[in-house]
Amino acid sequence: MMQTPHDQVARILTAFGLSPAEGTLRVQSPIDGSELARLAEHTPDAAAAAVARAVTAFEAWRRVPAPRRGELVRLFGEELRAAKDDLAMLVTLEAGKVISEGLGEVQEMIDICDFATGLSRQLYGLTLPSERPGHHMRETWQPLGPVAVISAFNFPVAVWAWNAALALVSGDPVIWKPSEKTPLTALATQAVFERAVTRFGDDAPAHLSQVLIGGRELGEALAGDPRVPLISATGSTRMGRQVAQIVAGRLGRSLLELGGNNAMIVTPTADLELAVRAIAFSAVGTAGQRCTTLRRLIVHEDVAAGLIERLVKAYGTLPIGDPREAGTLVGPLIDPEAAAGFARALDQARAEGGEVLTGGQALDRPGNYVTPALVRMPGQSEVVWHETFAPILYVLTYRDLEQAIALQNAVPQGLSSCIFTGSVRESEGFLSAWGSDCGIANVNIGPSGAEIGGAFGGEKDTGGGRESGSDAWKAYMRRQTQTVNFSDALPLAQGVRFEV
Repeated sequence: MMQTPHDQVARILTAFGLSPAEGTLRVQSPIDGSELARLAEHTPDAAAAAVARAVTAFEAWRRVPAPRRGELVRLFGEELRAAKDDLAMLVTLEAGKVISEGLGEVQEMIDICDFATGLSRQLYGLTLPSERPGHHMRETWQPLGPVAVISAFNFPVAVWAWNAALALVSGDPVIWKPSEKTPLTALATQAVFERAVTRFGDDAPAHLSQVLIGGRELGEALAGDPRVPLISATGSTRMGRQVAQIVAGRLGRSLLELGGNNAMIVTPTADLELAVRAIAFSAVGTAGQRCTTLRRLIVHEDVAAGLIERLVKAYGTLPIGDPREAGTLVGPLIDPEAAAGFARALDQARAEGGEVLTGGQALDRPGNYVTPALVRMPGQSEVVWHETFAPILYVLTYRDLEQAIALQNAVPQGLSSCIFTGSVRESEGFLSAWGSDCGIANVNIGPSGAEIGGAFGGEKDTGGGRESGSDAWKAYMRRQTQTVNFSDALPLAQGVRFEV
């Protein structure tokens, strides 16, 4: 007989050497609604103390050579490999992800550690020609300072790792405020990190990584602290606006990964079998609770009927249930509020002329389970513009590709996008300057499943941030232009003369 989520969590926390202090924050499993733990919460004063400790850590860590800093991240990746199964199960128990997705999330952490380890030897600057004789100019990147990471429940550990691995090799300590809905995975990850620190040795100062448990007040305290030069926040657009305003008020930096309202365009030349598979994963994976979840399907009217028929059939075979069980593809929503939001959105869609083609029911069982919904809409109405964090896919039709791209780009969000087509002309138009306005644009794959090698993020209400691969590391460092005069004269730039 399968253990209860509470008993499984207790076993895993013990394996990580954790016995969290009892407190006021009640952590529940979306699998059956049962209580997993009650945690003590940190106050804004505790946040200020954590920042002070991070500042002290920064003073030491920035003096450690970057390749040596990369060695700590390499060791962290090794420890994550050893802890992968337990940590992935904790993700499943606390966030409700199916087993393969929990394992995939921990693999993302391992992958970004590998990336950051190599990056630690590639924090390149530039050598620049000077117009002044006997002068040398160069541009270099320096450690920035403590970085605060505010993460969301749907990726409870991977997004923190995107930030933390890059921040650590850049020379920055990290303060982590996880979602109040998934704090146990954060505590376990911190325990894994401390194992790496122990192996690394004395070069690592105390408090390189800290975890603070709490809600909005704690996040506001971190956002408002001038000793934290960068706040990286993942969550809703509403939350991001609040964080951005606080940080901007002190002229700090914010890295925002906010809402997505992602679309797929399906053209008459598309491989429909391929499209159906991509739609199913993108629309219902993680129970529709990814920022890259497919929420709008914009399909050419000539192929709409056939594609919709295939989708209704595919939706009818989706295994929904306990995410710990083999074969389950759709687990629960995170909490009762999410399930209520799912129902409200469907009611609004009907009121705006939509037809629910399949799904949309709440399952009569403990936990927060719903059947993914496919909804035919007469147009891109208010409910379609809004991101409902649940498995609802709105279907719209188009006649002209430019019209389809305009529909895709019309919403406030701009995270991920894709087109299914067999035409080079259509695909290249979609990827052109007058095509998709999103931070991510794909051809013949869905909007979900980003790899760590590319920078992740979006435009407009998605916040404009970039995390993970490519040159996203520059957000965690400060740029410095340096000029060295190795001559015995003092010529001024632009031919200015100033004789004294």
